Amino acid sequence: MRSLLFAVAYWWLSLFYAILAAVLAALPGRAPMAWAIRLYTRRMLWAMRVFAGIKVELRGQERLPKGAFIIAAKHHSWGDGFVMFANIDNLAFVTGDHLERVPLLRAILRKLGAIVVDNCGGPEARRALAASAAAAHAEGRRILIYPEGALSKPGERFRYRTGVYYMSRDFNLPVVPVATNLGLFWRQTDFKKTPGTATIEFLDPIAPGLDRTPFLERLEEVVEGRSQELIARATGEPARPSVLVANPNDARRKPEPAEA
Repeated sequence: MRSLLFAVAYWWLSLFYAILAAVLAALPGRAPMAWAIRLYTRRMLWAMRVFAGIKVELRGQERLPKGAFIIAAKHHSWGDGFVMFANIDNLAFVTGDHLERVPLLRAILRKLGAIVVDNCGGPEARRALAASAAAAHAEGRRILIYPEGALSKPGERFRYRTGVYYMSRDFNLPVVPVATNLGLFWRQTDFKKTPGTATIEFLDPIAPGLDRTPFLERLEEVVEGRSQELIARATGEPARPSVLVANPNDARRKPEPAEA
């Protein structure tokens, strides 16, 4: 019953705020649209708590740097994005091009200044990512990216992509890793919800300056390690390393450029 009630609230809120955002997209500036998105995400967190019984505990905000930075987050659920937009001001986000195929969302994404990239990745996608991210950086915005490029199940991980490294290097920005166990309560896009307290935690920032391989190794180590600890704490089971699985998007990916 909880899952059904939340599904009704989810689609009602999404439809209402999508229409509102589409109307506000016609106004000059990004502020009206940002206001609507912030209100929408906070209402969604309310619906998660009231209808699905999922309370979100957000930790580590004191670790966030001043000014612009990059958030590199574990991505278990659609709920991850709600938490970020409800709590982080002036946020741009990296998303796959699949969302642009929805006509109403296309206008909203453009107005928000979303950084839309080809889901298949490769050098062309990285160049497009760099150009869009440069525009967001010029405006002093924080950038949210999910380095795995897809929703993963709790206890699993995909290969971490390189886009977050190049943004950090090119713009000289710190990267804030984010761990989560939200997938225990709302897994990926599943209809079923499980009541409980989910934890999302900002970890110590990674300063720019590392080469690509050690940067990605460190990012993966801290995100996966802490996420597995949060999962173990919630389930009462021992913490285990996450399991590397194939990303369905990788079959169509183009080769990565050599390390510079």
